[in-house]
Parts: sequence; C-alpha cells; structure tokens
Amino acid sequence: MQKVPTFSKGGVHPSDKKVFSRSQPIERLPMPSELLVSLSQHLGAPAKALKAKGDTVKRGEKIGQASGFISADVHSPVNGIVKEIRKVTLANSVTCDAFVIVPDTEQDAEPTETFDWKTQDSAQLLAQVKDLGIVGLGGATFPAHVKFSIPADKSVDAFVVNGVECEPYLTADYRIMLEKGDEALQGAMIAAKIIGAKRIIIGIELNKVDCIEHLSAIAQSKGYPIEVMGLKMKYPQGDEKQLLKATINREIPSGKLPLDIGAVVANVGTCYAIYEAIVLHKSLYERVISVTGECIAQPKNILAPIGTKVSDLLAFCGGFSSEPEKLVSGGPMMGFSFFSEDTPIAKGSSGLLALAPQKKERTTVCINCGRCVAACPIGLMPSHLYRYIINGQYENAMQHSLMDCKECGCCSYVCPAHLPLVHGMKTGKKLGRKKK
Repeated sequence: MQKVPTFSKGGVHPSDKKVFSRSQPIERLPMPSELLVSLSQHLGAPAKALKAKGDTVKRGEKIGQASGFISADVHSPVNGIVKEIRKVTLANSVTCDAFVIVPDTEQDAEPTETFDWKTQDSAQLLAQVKDLGIVGLGGATFPAHVKFSIPADKSVDAFVVNGVECEPYLTADYRIMLEKGDEALQGAMIAAKIIGAKRIIIGIELNKVDCIEHLSAIAQSKGYPIEVMGLKMKYPQGDEKQLLKATINREIPSGKLPLDIGAVVANVGTCYAIYEAIVLHKSLYERVISVTGECIAQPKNILAPIGTKVSDLLAFCGGFSSEPEKLVSGGPMMGFSFFSEDTPIAKGSSGLLALAPQKKERTTVCINCGRCVAACPIGLMPSHLYRYIINGQYENAMQHSLMDCKECGCCSYVCPAHLPLVHGMKTGKKLGRKKK
C-alpha cells in the first residue's frame, strides 16, 4: 500500500468542521449600501490614497497606490462616491485609513472580454499582476508581484499550489476548485510562466477527493502539465514549509525562504485571482469568503466586494441561529477574534466564523508532558520558549529559534494545562524584537 504524502514533524488532527458550508455553492452578495475599503489589506506598507472625499470612483479603478517595495495597489470594488476617508480597525487589530464608498444604483456588467496570456512574456504578465493588486489570498496577503520577482541568481524548480485548506470550517478554496477549477489551473499555468517553474504541483488533502478527481480530469483533458497530489489530512499542512515537505520532500532551513530550495508556493485562490487579472484584466476587488460556524443560520460561501462589512455578510446568511461566543476572521487555529460587526473584510479574509460557546478550561502549571514538543511542526520546544517569555527572558527565547514559530496553534491545541502558548509566542516575538 502506497504511503500518503505528508510532512514529517508534528502536526495535529482537529475535526475539520467543513460540513456546515462545503455543499454550499458560491453566491454573489447583493450590493451593500456602504463599503469600507482599507488601505492596509496586504503585508507591508499601507497604500497611499489616490482619491479624496467626494470623488467618483469606478469599479476596478486604482484608488490606493503601493507605497513601498512590499506593498500592493488597492482598487475600488464598485462604481460609487467616496463619502469620506476615516480610520477603521480590521479584524487583525490593525488600524488604518479606509475609503467609505457609497455604491451607485447602477453598476457596470462583469468583464467578459478575454485576453490570451500565452502571447505575453513573463515581464508583461508580472507587470499586470502588480498593477491589478494581486496578493496571497490564503491569509498572509504577501504581494504576489514581489513573490514572483525571481532574482537573477535564483531559479524555480517547483511551483506548488496550496489547495490544502487545512483550517477547520473553511471551504472557500474547496468551492473555487470545484466551480472554477479550469480558471484556477490556468492561473497556476500563468504563475508558473512568470517564475519559470519546471514543475507545477497542486497539493490537496484527502478530505477533498472530489477536488482531486475534478482537477486531475481538467489537467488531463486540457493538457496542462500539472500534477494533482493527494495529501494526508494533517494540520498545518497549508503552511508553505509543511506543504513543500509533503509535496517535493524538501525542507526550508531556518531563516530561509522557499526560493532558497528552488520553490515558490501560492494559494489556489491566488491562482484564480491571477487568472482573472491576466485573462479578464480584472483587479482584485472581490473575493470568496466562507461564512460559517455553529451559530450561523445559513452558512454560505459568498463572493463579496472587498470592504463589505461583517454585518452585511451575516444578514445575507440569515443572522445568528444562536448567540456566538466570538467572531473569528479566518480559521479557528490562526484566525483573529474580533467583536464589531462593522469590521470590513479585506483581501485576506478567507472566512468569517461565528463559534458556539466552549467549555471554559482552567489554566494550570506546565506538567512537562512534552505534547507541545511532539505537536510542533517546526521542531521547537514551546514549553521552554513559553517559560523564557513569561519570565522576561526574551533574548533566550530568540536564541532558541522563537522567530521560527509559525503561530499555528498546534501546541495550544494539545496542551493539557491549557496554557496560552501561542499568545505567549506572539508576545515574545514582539518584545524580543524591541530588545534588539
């Protein structure tokens, strides 16, 4: 019997909780009455506003200019009027300027004219990826044009597409693979052309066998040189380090990047956005988001404009079936808890979860059981790092590879003492940097 590929160190097996929304096709959200389009919805420097209060905007028009090397342009999701520019707080607690846009009653039709990407060279394709504001849609929101700019002294052997979606509850990528599979694979082909990749692999966990079969059939029928690889179900396999170990059996050394081992990784939703950017000349102004959880009346996968308020998403799903304990942006393992329903979604908003109250567990002292060490996919010793951090020994924590921690939550998930290990790691990183 052939062994199913996966990563080797650590990992956990949380219940996937995808039953709530996996059978729900993507639905377009009715136009909200107001959008809050933030200027900081990508990793790096916030974009610089190109519009002012009272200005008219068109759907797809650039309204925010990238303000640094690691930054991305922002585009209007609608035809409308800029009501004002004001501060908003995003789900990840970042406070930034945002355009408050009131949509017009009449909106332009969706773009239908197509452009042949095969006639364009890699430099032309990369320029469009930059101009149309494409970022990683798996949650990290790293500007795609930066990731795809390969230095002259580097080469890419493998382009690995992340179709894992290993976070519980989330099904947005699952629905994209089923409903927009050909487009996503074309996006992968475009990305591979930009970076000059020799191989293209898409990794998908075995709880999505229908996606594996569907994409394999498309690749075969269209002659795409793409290998669709089924992976063992294990969290956090969607992280690039674990995904590369599972798919091409290469490990990224501490402090290095995938490119240092000849690889580039991109999320399947990002590939679909690249297809739309290149083939339809469509900027990244909307995305698919899973609105799900035990407390959502009608869980859905929704195509929503960037800047949609959480309240509008909840209303489209029939509100709450019961009072949630908390709202989470993203998945329950690495997402962000927040409270205001006026919070807008951004490019990296893969999910909106309304989670049921959980039994309160009492925190006790560490019993040195070693479960966190066994679960850590990086091979760290979370209990030791946590001890350094709570005792203010941030330099010791940094010297013991604290910065390699991915904050995936595996250690907290298995800890019988219910210690806030991930919170500790985040605090230690923040204070450790200040000590340098």
